[in-house]
Amino acid sequence: MKRLVELSNEEAKKHFLKESSYFNGDFPSYLSFEPILNDVESVLNGGNYAEFKSESPNNFPNVNYNFVANKDGRFAWRPYELIHPVIYVSLVNVITEPNHWDLITKRFEEFEGGAVECCSAPVMSIDNDTDVATQIKSWWQSVEQQSLKNSLEFSHILHTDVTDCYGSLYTHSIAWALHGLENAKNKINKKSLLGNKIDSHIRASRYGQTNGIPQGSALMDFVAEIVLGYVDEQINATLEKHDDFRILRYRDDYRIFSNNDNQAEEILKIISDKLREVGMKLGVSKTFLSKNVVEGSIKPDKLAGIDLQDLGDANAKTIQKQLLRLHSFGRRFPNSGALRRLVAELHTKLTKQSDKPDDLEVQVAIATDIAVVSPATFPAIAGILSYLISLASENEKKRLWKRVREKMARVPYNGYLEVWLQRVTQPQSVNIKSISEEPICKIVNGESPKLWENDWIASKDLKSVLDVKKIVVASASDMGEIVKPEEVELFKQNAWSY
Repeated sequence: MKRLVELSNEEAKKHFLKESSYFNGDFPSYLSFEPILNDVESVLNGGNYAEFKSESPNNFPNVNYNFVANKDGRFAWRPYELIHPVIYVSLVNVITEPNHWDLITKRFEEFEGGAVECCSAPVMSIDNDTDVATQIKSWWQSVEQQSLKNSLEFSHILHTDVTDCYGSLYTHSIAWALHGLENAKNKINKKSLLGNKIDSHIRASRYGQTNGIPQGSALMDFVAEIVLGYVDEQINATLEKHDDFRILRYRDDYRIFSNNDNQAEEILKIISDKLREVGMKLGVSKTFLSKNVVEGSIKPDKLAGIDLQDLGDANAKTIQKQLLRLHSFGRRFPNSGALRRLVAELHTKLTKQSDKPDDLEVQVAIATDIAVVSPATFPAIAGILSYLISLASENEKKRLWKRVREKMARVPYNGYLEVWLQRVTQPQSVNIKSISEEPICKIVNGESPKLWENDWIASKDLKSVLDVKKIVVASASDMGEIVKPEEVELFKQNAWSY
Protein backbone atom coordinates (compact mmCIF):
# COMPACT_ATOMS: atom_id res chain seq x y z
CA MET A 1 0.00 0.00 0.00
CA LYS A 2 1.01 3.63 -0.49
CA ARG A 3 -0.12 6.74 1.34
CA LEU A 4 -1.98 9.19 -0.84
CA VAL A 5 0.12 12.13 0.34
CA GLU A 6 3.22 10.33 -0.96
CA LEU A 7 1.93 10.60 -4.54
CA SER A 8 2.87 13.34 -6.96
CA ASN A 9 0.11 15.78 -7.85
CA GLU A 10 -0.41 14.06 -11.22
CA GLU A 11 -0.60 10.62 -9.59
CA ALA A 12 -3.10 11.99 -7.05
CA LYS A 13 -5.23 13.44 -9.84
CA LYS A 14 -5.29 10.12 -11.66
CA HIS A 15 -6.28 8.38 -8.42
CA PHE A 16 -9.18 10.73 -7.65
CA LEU A 17 -10.57 10.43 -11.18
CA LYS A 18 -10.92 6.66 -10.91
CA GLU A 19 -14.39 5.14 -10.71
CA SER A 20 -13.61 3.59 -7.30
CA SER A 21 -12.61 7.02 -5.94
CA TYR A 22 -15.69 8.82 -7.24
CA PHE A 23 -18.01 6.34 -5.51
CA ASN A 24 -16.51 3.92 -3.01
CA GLY A 25 -19.57 1.73 -2.59
CA ASP A 26 -20.48 -1.44 -4.48
CA PHE A 27 -22.30 -1.23 -7.81
CA PRO A 28 -22.70 -3.99 -10.41
CA SER A 29 -19.80 -4.13 -12.86
CA TYR A 30 -21.87 -2.82 -15.77
CA LEU A 31 -22.14 0.57 -14.03
CA SER A 32 -19.25 3.04 -14.08
CA PHE A 33 -19.02 6.82 -13.77
CA GLU A 34 -15.48 6.92 -15.13
CA PRO A 35 -16.49 7.61 -18.78
CA ILE A 36 -18.35 10.77 -17.72
CA LEU A 37 -15.50 11.87 -15.44
CA ASN A 38 -12.98 11.42 -18.26
CA ASP A 39 -15.12 13.35 -20.75
CA VAL A 40 -15.72 16.17 -18.26
CA GLU A 41 -11.99 16.38 -17.62
CA SER A 42 -11.37 16.65 -21.38
CA VAL A 43 -13.75 19.61 -21.64
CA LEU A 44 -12.56 21.34 -18.47
CA ASN A 45 -8.94 20.74 -19.54
CA GLY A 46 -7.64 21.35 -16.03
CA GLY A 47 -9.94 24.33 -15.52
CA ASN A 48 -12.53 25.39 -12.98
CA TYR A 49 -16.30 24.89 -13.17
CA ALA A 50 -16.80 28.64 -12.71
CA GLU A 51 -15.46 29.21 -16.23
CA PHE A 52 -18.41 27.27 -17.67
CA LYS A 53 -21.36 28.44 -15.57
CA SER A 54 -24.26 30.69 -16.53
CA GLU A 55 -25.10 31.34 -12.88
CA SER A 56 -23.98 30.04 -9.51
CA PRO A 57 -24.84 26.38 -8.83
CA ASN A 58 -25.31 27.48 -5.19
CA ASN A 59 -28.74 28.70 -6.24
CA PHE A 60 -29.91 25.27 -7.38
CA PRO A 61 -31.06 22.31 -5.27
CA ASN A 62 -30.18 18.75 -6.31
CA VAL A 63 -26.88 19.63 -7.99
CA ASN A 64 -25.54 16.41 -6.46
CA TYR A 65 -27.45 13.15 -6.76
CA ASN A 66 -28.51 11.84 -3.35
CA PHE A 67 -28.44 8.07 -3.16
CA VAL A 68 -29.77 6.71 0.13
CA ALA A 69 -28.90 3.25 1.40
CA ASN A 70 -30.91 1.62 4.18
CA LYS A 71 -28.82 0.44 7.14
CA ASP A 72 -31.25 -1.66 9.16
CA GLY A 73 -34.22 -2.41 6.92
CA ARG A 74 -36.26 0.19 8.82
CA PHE A 75 -35.46 3.76 9.84
CA ALA A 76 -31.66 4.06 9.77
CA TRP A 77 -30.30 5.41 6.49
CA ARG A 78 -26.90 6.25 5.07
CA PRO A 79 -27.03 9.15 2.61
CA TYR A 80 -24.56 8.85 -0.25
CA GLU A 81 -24.02 11.73 -2.64
CA LEU A 82 -22.79 11.35 -6.17
CA ILE A 83 -21.11 14.74 -6.52
CA HIS A 84 -21.90 16.59 -9.75
CA PRO A 85 -19.15 15.40 -12.14
CA VAL A 86 -18.26 18.94 -13.27
CA ILE A 87 -17.80 20.17 -9.70
CA TYR A 88 -16.04 16.94 -8.71
CA VAL A 89 -13.48 17.12 -11.54
CA SER A 90 -13.04 20.87 -10.98
CA LEU A 91 -12.29 20.23 -7.30
CA VAL A 92 -9.81 17.48 -8.21
CA ASN A 93 -8.09 19.98 -10.52
CA VAL A 94 -7.89 22.55 -7.72
CA ILE A 95 -6.57 20.15 -5.08
CA THR A 96 -3.95 18.60 -7.37
CA GLU A 97 -2.49 21.83 -8.73
CA PRO A 98 1.26 21.52 -7.94
CA ASN A 99 1.39 24.36 -5.37
CA HIS A 100 -1.89 23.32 -3.75
CA TRP A 101 -0.89 19.66 -3.50
CA ASP A 102 2.43 20.68 -1.98
CA LEU A 103 0.64 22.78 0.67
CA ILE A 104 -1.75 19.94 1.53
CA THR A 105 0.96 17.29 1.86
CA LYS A 106 3.02 19.59 4.08
CA ARG A 107 0.00 20.17 6.34
CA PHE A 108 -0.45 16.42 6.73
CA GLU A 109 3.18 16.22 7.87
CA GLU A 110 2.50 18.95 10.44
CA PHE A 111 -0.52 17.08 11.82
CA GLU A 112 1.69 14.13 12.82
CA GLY A 113 3.86 13.45 15.84
CA GLY A 114 1.66 14.49 18.77
CA ALA A 115 -0.58 12.80 21.30
CA VAL A 116 -3.04 11.65 18.60
CA GLU A 117 -1.79 8.96 16.26
CA CYS A 118 -3.77 9.13 13.01
CA CYS A 119 -4.31 5.64 11.60
CA SER A 120 -6.59 6.63 8.72
CA ALA A 121 -4.32 8.54 6.37
CA PRO A 122 -5.81 7.70 2.95
CA VAL A 123 -3.95 4.89 1.19
CA MET A 124 -4.14 3.30 -2.24
CA SER A 125 -3.46 -0.19 -3.50
CA ILE A 126 -0.22 -1.06 -5.28
CA ASP A 127 -1.16 -4.72 -5.84
CA ASN A 128 -4.29 -6.64 -6.83
CA ASP A 129 -6.44 -5.48 -3.90
CA THR A 130 -8.98 -2.71 -4.32
CA ASP A 131 -8.27 0.67 -2.71
CA VAL A 132 -11.11 0.00 -0.24
CA ALA A 133 -9.57 -3.35 0.68
CA THR A 134 -6.20 -1.67 1.15
CA GLN A 135 -7.73 0.93 3.48
CA ILE A 136 -9.30 -1.87 5.55
CA LYS A 137 -5.96 -3.68 5.70
CA SER A 138 -4.38 -0.44 6.92
CA TRP A 139 -7.04 -0.22 9.66
CA TRP A 140 -6.30 -3.77 10.79
CA GLN A 141 -2.57 -3.14 11.01
CA SER A 142 -2.59 0.33 12.54
CA VAL A 143 -5.66 0.23 14.80
CA GLU A 144 -6.64 -3.27 15.83
CA GLN A 145 -3.14 -4.73 16.05
CA GLN A 146 -1.68 -1.63 17.73
CA SER A 147 -4.57 -1.63 20.21
CA LEU A 148 -3.72 -5.20 21.20
CA LYS A 149 -0.07 -4.26 21.65
CA ASN A 150 -1.13 -1.39 23.92
CA SER A 151 -2.59 -3.93 26.37
CA LEU A 152 0.96 -4.57 27.57
CA GLU A 153 1.19 -0.97 28.77
CA PHE A 154 -2.35 0.16 29.61
CA SER A 155 -5.28 -1.22 31.60
CA HIS A 156 -8.12 0.95 30.21
CA ILE A 157 -9.47 1.64 26.73
CA LEU A 158 -12.15 4.25 26.03
CA HIS A 159 -13.95 4.14 22.69
CA THR A 160 -15.83 7.06 21.16
CA ASP A 161 -16.74 8.38 17.72
CA VAL A 162 -18.29 11.39 16.01
CA THR A 163 -22.03 11.51 15.38
CA ASP A 164 -22.76 12.10 11.67
CA CYS A 165 -19.18 13.22 10.98
CA TYR A 166 -19.59 14.14 7.30
CA GLY A 167 -23.04 15.64 7.78
CA SER A 168 -21.92 17.97 10.56
CA LEU A 169 -18.50 19.14 9.33
CA TYR A 170 -18.42 22.96 9.05
CA THR A 171 -17.09 23.68 5.57
CA HIS A 172 -15.32 26.93 6.57
CA SER A 173 -13.13 24.80 8.87
CA ILE A 174 -11.39 23.39 5.75
CA ALA A 175 -9.65 26.75 5.33
CA TRP A 176 -8.84 26.83 9.05
CA ALA A 177 -7.20 23.42 8.73
CA LEU A 178 -5.06 24.41 5.76
CA HIS A 179 -4.13 27.99 6.66
CA GLY A 180 -4.67 28.41 10.41
CA LEU A 181 -7.75 29.81 12.11
CA GLU A 182 -6.82 33.49 12.31
CA ASN A 183 -5.28 33.64 8.84
CA ALA A 184 -8.32 31.94 7.29
CA LYS A 185 -10.78 34.20 9.13
CA ASN A 186 -8.91 37.30 7.99
CA LYS A 187 -9.02 36.03 4.39
CA ILE A 188 -12.53 34.60 4.41
CA ASN A 189 -13.44 36.54 1.26
CA LYS A 190 -10.19 35.84 -0.58
CA LYS A 191 -11.26 33.54 -3.43
CA SER A 192 -7.68 32.55 -4.31
CA LEU A 193 -7.11 30.90 -0.91
CA LEU A 194 -7.03 27.10 -1.37
CA GLY A 195 -9.23 26.39 1.64
CA ASN A 196 -11.83 28.82 0.36
CA LYS A 197 -11.72 27.21 -3.08
CA ILE A 198 -12.40 23.76 -1.64
CA ASP A 199 -15.12 25.19 0.61
CA SER A 200 -16.82 26.98 -2.29
CA HIS A 201 -16.79 23.86 -4.49
CA ILE A 202 -18.49 21.81 -1.80
CA ARG A 203 -21.09 24.49 -1.06
CA ALA A 204 -21.74 24.96 -4.78
CA SER A 205 -22.80 21.33 -5.00
CA ARG A 206 -24.98 21.48 -1.88
CA TYR A 207 -27.25 24.51 -2.31
CA GLY A 208 -24.76 26.81 -0.57
CA GLN A 209 -24.84 24.93 2.74
CA THR A 210 -21.93 25.33 5.13
CA ASN A 211 -22.88 22.33 7.27
CA GLY A 212 -21.78 18.98 5.93
CA ILE A 213 -19.83 17.49 3.04
CA PRO A 214 -20.95 14.74 0.63
CA GLN A 215 -20.39 11.16 1.74
CA GLY A 216 -19.35 8.35 -0.56
CA SER A 217 -16.13 9.34 -2.35
CA ALA A 218 -12.41 9.02 -1.70
CA LEU A 219 -12.08 12.74 -2.41
CA MET A 220 -14.41 13.67 0.46
CA ASP A 221 -12.70 11.12 2.72
CA PHE A 222 -9.51 13.05 1.97
CA VAL A 223 -11.11 16.43 2.73
CA ALA A 224 -12.51 15.06 6.02
CA GLU A 225 -9.02 13.88 6.96
CA ILE A 226 -7.69 17.41 6.42
CA VAL A 227 -10.18 18.77 8.98
CA LEU A 228 -9.77 15.87 11.40
CA GLY A 229 -5.98 16.25 11.13
CA TYR A 230 -6.43 19.90 12.12
CA VAL A 231 -8.47 18.76 15.13
CA ASP A 232 -5.62 16.35 15.99
CA GLU A 233 -3.26 19.32 15.88
CA GLN A 234 -5.46 21.27 18.32
CA ILE A 235 -5.68 18.27 20.67
CA ASN A 236 -1.89 17.80 20.48
CA ALA A 237 -1.35 21.45 21.45
CA THR A 238 -3.46 20.92 24.59
CA LEU A 239 -2.01 17.53 25.52
CA GLU A 240 1.70 18.33 25.15
CA LYS A 241 2.89 15.53 27.44
CA HIS A 242 1.63 12.12 26.40
CA ASP A 243 3.96 9.60 28.04
CA ASP A 244 1.26 7.96 30.15
CA PHE A 245 -1.54 7.56 27.61
CA ARG A 246 -2.14 6.87 23.90
CA ILE A 247 -4.79 8.08 21.46
CA LEU A 248 -5.46 6.28 18.20
CA ARG A 249 -7.78 7.86 15.65
CA TYR A 250 -9.20 6.14 12.60
CA ARG A 251 -11.31 8.69 10.73
CA ASP A 252 -14.01 9.71 13.25
CA ASP A 253 -13.31 6.87 15.68
CA TYR A 254 -11.10 7.49 18.74
CA ARG A 255 -9.48 5.02 21.12
CA ILE A 256 -7.97 6.39 24.33
CA PHE A 257 -5.56 4.13 26.25
CA SER A 258 -4.84 4.94 29.87
CA ASN A 259 -4.31 3.40 33.31
CA ASN A 260 -7.15 5.16 35.12
CA ASP A 261 -10.73 6.26 34.48
CA ASN A 262 -10.30 9.93 35.34
CA GLN A 263 -7.45 10.55 32.91
CA ALA A 264 -9.33 8.87 30.04
CA GLU A 265 -12.42 10.97 30.73
CA GLU A 266 -10.39 14.20 30.91
CA ILE A 267 -8.85 13.41 27.50
CA LEU A 268 -12.32 12.62 26.15
CA LYS A 269 -13.51 16.09 27.20
CA ILE A 270 -10.61 17.75 25.37
CA ILE A 271 -11.34 15.76 22.19
CA SER A 272 -15.01 16.73 22.45
CA ASP A 273 -14.17 20.42 22.88
CA LYS A 274 -11.88 20.51 19.84
CA LEU A 275 -14.34 18.64 17.62
CA ARG A 276 -17.12 21.02 18.58
CA GLU A 277 -15.10 23.91 17.14
CA VAL A 278 -15.45 22.43 13.63
CA GLY A 279 -19.14 21.55 14.03
CA MET A 280 -18.80 17.96 15.25
CA LYS A 281 -19.86 16.23 18.44
CA LEU A 282 -19.20 12.82 19.97
CA GLY A 283 -21.85 10.11 20.03
CA VAL A 284 -22.88 9.25 23.58
CA SER A 285 -24.36 5.88 22.60
CA LYS A 286 -21.05 4.70 21.11
CA THR A 287 -18.83 5.93 23.95
CA PHE A 288 -17.78 3.23 26.40
CA LEU A 289 -14.90 2.34 28.71
CA SER A 290 -13.40 -1.13 29.07
CA LYS A 291 -10.95 -2.23 31.74
CA ASN A 292 -9.70 -5.07 29.57
CA VAL A 293 -7.76 -3.66 26.63
CA VAL A 294 -7.54 -6.94 24.69
CA GLU A 295 -11.28 -7.55 24.82
CA GLY A 296 -12.06 -3.87 24.27
CA SER A 297 -9.77 -3.63 21.23
CA ILE A 298 -11.74 -6.11 19.12
CA LYS A 299 -15.21 -5.24 17.89
CA PRO A 300 -17.89 -7.45 19.50
CA ASP A 301 -19.18 -8.56 16.10
CA LYS A 302 -15.69 -9.72 15.11
CA LEU A 303 -15.24 -11.71 18.32
CA ALA A 304 -18.62 -13.36 17.78
CA GLY A 305 -17.82 -13.87 14.11
CA ILE A 306 -14.60 -15.71 14.91
CA ASP A 307 -16.69 -18.30 16.76
CA LEU A 308 -18.91 -18.60 13.68
CA GLN A 309 -16.11 -18.50 11.14
CA ASP A 310 -16.71 -22.00 9.78
CA LEU A 311 -20.48 -21.35 9.94
CA GLY A 312 -20.67 -24.18 12.44
CA ASP A 313 -20.18 -26.95 9.88
CA ALA A 314 -19.80 -29.52 12.62
CA ASN A 315 -23.21 -28.76 14.12
CA ALA A 316 -24.94 -27.11 11.16
CA LYS A 317 -24.21 -29.42 8.26
CA THR A 318 -26.99 -28.23 5.98
CA ILE A 319 -27.10 -24.94 4.09
CA GLN A 320 -30.42 -24.12 5.76
CA LYS A 321 -28.89 -24.44 9.23
CA GLN A 322 -25.89 -22.35 8.21
CA LEU A 323 -28.20 -19.68 6.83
CA LEU A 324 -30.17 -19.75 10.09
CA ARG A 325 -26.95 -19.25 12.05
CA LEU A 326 -26.11 -16.27 9.85
CA HIS A 327 -29.66 -14.96 10.30
CA SER A 328 -29.29 -15.16 14.08
CA PHE A 329 -25.88 -13.47 13.90
CA GLY A 330 -27.34 -10.72 11.72
CA ARG A 331 -30.09 -10.02 14.24
CA ARG A 332 -27.43 -9.43 16.91
CA PHE A 333 -24.95 -7.57 14.70
CA PRO A 334 -26.89 -6.08 11.75
CA ASN A 335 -24.81 -4.68 8.88
CA SER A 336 -21.60 -5.51 10.72
CA GLY A 337 -18.33 -6.14 8.93
CA ALA A 338 -18.22 -9.66 10.36
CA LEU A 339 -21.66 -10.45 8.95
CA ARG A 340 -20.69 -9.16 5.50
CA ARG A 341 -17.60 -11.35 5.48
CA LEU A 342 -19.48 -14.42 6.66
CA VAL A 343 -22.18 -13.93 4.02
CA ALA A 344 -19.50 -13.53 1.33
CA GLU A 345 -17.83 -16.75 2.49
CA LEU A 346 -21.11 -18.67 2.28
CA HIS A 347 -21.64 -17.22 -1.20
CA THR A 348 -18.27 -18.63 -2.29
CA LYS A 349 -19.04 -21.99 -0.71
CA LEU A 350 -22.47 -22.28 -2.32
CA THR A 351 -21.21 -21.65 -5.86
CA LYS A 352 -19.12 -24.82 -5.63
CA GLN A 353 -22.23 -26.99 -5.22
CA SER A 354 -24.59 -28.02 -7.99
CA ASP A 355 -27.48 -30.07 -6.62
CA LYS A 356 -30.91 -28.55 -6.13
CA PRO A 357 -31.84 -28.79 -2.42
CA ASP A 358 -35.24 -30.03 -1.32
CA ASP A 359 -35.67 -26.93 0.86
CA LEU A 360 -34.74 -24.42 -1.88
CA GLU A 361 -37.57 -21.99 -1.15
CA VAL A 362 -36.81 -22.06 2.57
CA GLN A 363 -33.18 -21.20 1.87
CA VAL A 364 -34.27 -18.33 -0.40
CA ALA A 365 -36.60 -17.03 2.32
CA ILE A 366 -33.91 -17.05 5.01
CA ALA A 367 -31.30 -15.42 2.78
CA THR A 368 -33.76 -12.71 1.75
CA ASP A 369 -34.57 -11.90 5.36
CA ILE A 370 -30.87 -11.54 6.19
CA ALA A 371 -30.71 -8.79 3.56
CA VAL A 372 -33.89 -7.11 4.86
CA VAL A 373 -32.38 -6.81 8.34
CA SER A 374 -28.89 -5.96 7.03
CA PRO A 375 -29.20 -4.28 3.61
CA ALA A 376 -25.42 -3.74 3.40
CA THR A 377 -25.06 -7.50 2.86
CA PHE A 378 -27.20 -7.43 -0.25
CA PRO A 379 -24.48 -7.65 -2.92
CA ALA A 380 -23.35 -10.99 -1.46
CA ILE A 381 -26.94 -12.04 -0.65
CA ALA A 382 -27.82 -11.26 -4.27
CA GLY A 383 -25.07 -13.67 -5.23
CA ILE A 384 -26.48 -16.36 -2.94
CA LEU A 385 -30.01 -15.82 -4.24
CA SER A 386 -28.84 -15.83 -7.87
CA TYR A 387 -27.19 -19.19 -7.31
CA LEU A 388 -30.05 -20.78 -5.37
CA ILE A 389 -32.78 -19.60 -7.74
CA SER A 390 -30.74 -20.67 -10.78
CA LEU A 391 -31.33 -24.25 -9.62
CA ALA A 392 -35.11 -23.87 -9.96
CA SER A 393 -37.28 -24.53 -13.02
CA GLU A 394 -38.08 -21.61 -15.33
CA ASN A 395 -41.58 -21.05 -13.92
CA GLU A 396 -40.34 -21.43 -10.35
CA LYS A 397 -37.54 -18.90 -10.95
CA LYS A 398 -40.01 -16.15 -11.83
CA ARG A 399 -42.22 -16.97 -8.86
CA LEU A 400 -39.29 -16.92 -6.40
CA TRP A 401 -37.83 -13.70 -7.77
CA LYS A 402 -41.27 -12.09 -7.62
CA ARG A 403 -41.52 -12.96 -3.93
CA VAL A 404 -38.01 -11.69 -3.24
CA ARG A 405 -38.81 -8.40 -4.98
CA GLU A 406 -42.09 -7.98 -3.09
CA LYS A 407 -40.34 -8.46 0.23
CA MET A 408 -37.51 -6.08 -0.66
CA ALA A 409 -40.05 -3.48 -1.77
CA ARG A 410 -41.15 -3.19 1.86
CA VAL A 411 -37.73 -1.85 2.85
CA PRO A 412 -37.91 2.00 2.90
CA TYR A 413 -35.26 3.88 0.92
CA ASN A 414 -34.21 0.75 -0.93
CA GLY A 415 -32.57 2.26 -4.02
CA TYR A 416 -29.33 0.38 -3.31
CA LEU A 417 -31.26 -2.90 -3.13
CA GLU A 418 -33.09 -2.09 -6.36
CA VAL A 419 -29.79 -1.65 -8.21
CA TRP A 420 -28.62 -5.10 -7.12
CA LEU A 421 -32.03 -6.71 -7.70
CA GLN A 422 -31.81 -5.45 -11.25
CA ARG A 423 -28.41 -7.13 -11.56
CA VAL A 424 -29.81 -10.57 -10.66
CA THR A 425 -33.18 -10.42 -12.42
CA GLN A 426 -32.27 -8.75 -15.73
CA PRO A 427 -29.91 -11.35 -17.29
CA GLN A 428 -31.39 -13.07 -20.35
CA SER A 429 -31.59 -16.42 -18.57
CA VAL A 430 -33.86 -14.83 -15.91
CA ASN A 431 -35.41 -12.10 -18.07
CA ILE A 432 -37.46 -10.24 -15.47
CA LYS A 433 -37.76 -6.60 -16.47
CA SER A 434 -36.75 -4.26 -13.67
CA ILE A 435 -39.59 -1.93 -12.69
CA SER A 436 -38.09 0.61 -10.32
CA GLU A 437 -38.33 4.31 -9.54
CA GLU A 438 -34.61 4.36 -8.76
CA PRO A 439 -33.07 6.63 -11.46
CA ILE A 440 -29.97 4.46 -11.82
CA CYS A 441 -32.17 1.45 -12.59
CA LYS A 442 -34.07 3.53 -15.16
CA ILE A 443 -30.79 4.46 -16.85
CA VAL A 444 -29.86 0.78 -17.12
CA ASN A 445 -33.25 0.26 -18.80
CA GLY A 446 -32.39 2.84 -21.46
CA GLU A 447 -34.15 5.89 -19.99
CA SER A 448 -32.50 9.26 -19.28
CA PRO A 449 -33.72 10.51 -15.89
CA LYS A 450 -31.94 13.45 -14.31
CA LEU A 451 -29.20 12.53 -11.84
CA TRP A 452 -27.67 15.98 -11.46
CA GLU A 453 -29.02 19.51 -11.93
CA ASN A 454 -27.27 20.97 -14.99
CA ASP A 455 -29.21 24.19 -15.64
CA TRP A 456 -26.43 26.31 -14.13
CA ILE A 457 -24.01 25.21 -16.90
CA ALA A 458 -23.62 27.53 -19.89
CA SER A 459 -21.34 25.35 -22.02
CA LYS A 460 -23.14 23.12 -24.54
CA ASP A 461 -20.03 20.95 -24.85
CA LEU A 462 -20.01 20.36 -21.11
CA LYS A 463 -23.71 19.56 -20.99
CA SER A 464 -23.36 17.10 -23.85
CA VAL A 465 -20.75 14.97 -22.07
CA LEU A 466 -23.03 14.63 -19.02
CA ASP A 467 -25.25 12.10 -20.81
CA VAL A 468 -26.23 9.72 -17.98
CA LYS A 469 -26.47 6.78 -20.39
CA LYS A 470 -22.66 6.72 -20.38
CA ILE A 471 -22.63 5.17 -16.91
CA VAL A 472 -23.88 1.89 -18.42
CA VAL A 473 -20.69 0.32 -19.76
CA ALA A 474 -22.16 -3.14 -20.46
CA SER A 475 -25.59 -4.68 -20.89
CA ALA A 476 -27.27 -5.93 -17.73
CA SER A 477 -29.08 -8.55 -19.80
CA ASP A 478 -25.74 -9.96 -20.97
CA MET A 479 -24.53 -10.57 -17.42
CA GLY A 480 -24.32 -14.12 -16.14
CA GLU A 481 -27.33 -15.42 -14.24
CA ILE A 482 -25.18 -16.25 -11.23
CA VAL A 483 -23.26 -13.46 -9.50
CA LYS A 484 -19.73 -14.76 -9.10
CA PRO A 485 -17.92 -14.21 -5.79
CA GLU A 486 -15.32 -11.95 -7.38
CA GLU A 487 -18.08 -9.53 -8.39
CA VAL A 488 -18.87 -8.71 -4.78
CA GLU A 489 -15.98 -9.80 -2.56
CA LEU A 490 -13.68 -7.11 -1.23
CA PHE A 491 -10.68 -9.39 -0.93
CA LYS A 492 -9.58 -12.27 -3.11
CA GLN A 493 -7.72 -13.72 -0.17
CA ASN A 494 -9.39 -14.69 3.11
CA ALA A 495 -11.09 -11.54 4.45
CA TRP A 496 -10.75 -12.83 8.00
CA SER A 497 -7.04 -11.92 7.94
CA TYR A 498 -8.25 -8.36 8.46
